Amino acid sequence: MKNFGTLYVVATPIGNDADITLRAIEILKNVNAVVCEEAKPGSTLLKKLGIEGKELALLNEHNEEEAAADLLVRLLNGQSLAMISDCGTPVFSDPGSYLIQLASSSGVTVSPIPGASSLMAALSVLDFKMGRFVFAGFLSREPEKRRSELTRYRTLRIPVVLMDTPYRLGALLDDVIKVFGKGIWVTVGYDMTLPTETIYRGEAETVRKQIGPRKGEFIMIVGN
Repeated sequence: MKNFGTLYVVATPIGNDADITLRAIEILKNVNAVVCEEAKPGSTLLKKLGIEGKELALLNEHNEEEAAADLLVRLLNGQSLAMISDCGTPVFSDPGSYLIQLASSSGVTVSPIPGASSLMAALSVLDFKMGRFVFAGFLSREPEKRRSELTRYRTLRIPVVLMDTPYRLGALLDDVIKVFGKGIWVTVGYDMTLPTETIYRGEAETVRKQIGPRKGEFIMIVGN
């Protein structure tokens, strides 16, 4: 039997530093290296957890294929790695799926270490019953294309989960109003788990006025 290493996919806090599991901390302490998108967030997290001297291996949208190939060699040689994202659960709207594909197809064990997730945090505070939803994630940065995408999701007639960068929160809400109508029910989880956390609920036009010019990390659920 080959002694391959294990690739751990480790969830990290989405804002509040206390939102990390004991198991995640133990894994991060014991792996040979931590795979992260950027060195600064990765090293900051490890420092807060009291983990010093841990090697960081970068894997992001700029080097994913090359880095994944190198990391696979390490896994096949018996090293274990922990993959994290800048915050939250890795791979979900982040790089990493290619490494998982290489590892799993090569017989390497890929193990999830669950924890904080902005998606599940937002879904947990909905004020309406939802049996299913579609995750649209990040739409186009171009307004016309974004509205076209929203129009397609509107026809599904099930709740839609949207994400974007903080500075496009207002623009995204404006487009939701244009496509779904000002009376569509939306929930916006803003700066979740932070002291500034706010959950906005209500008709889209009302929520738009409440949010105003604010720019922060968010996840939006359109009732549809």
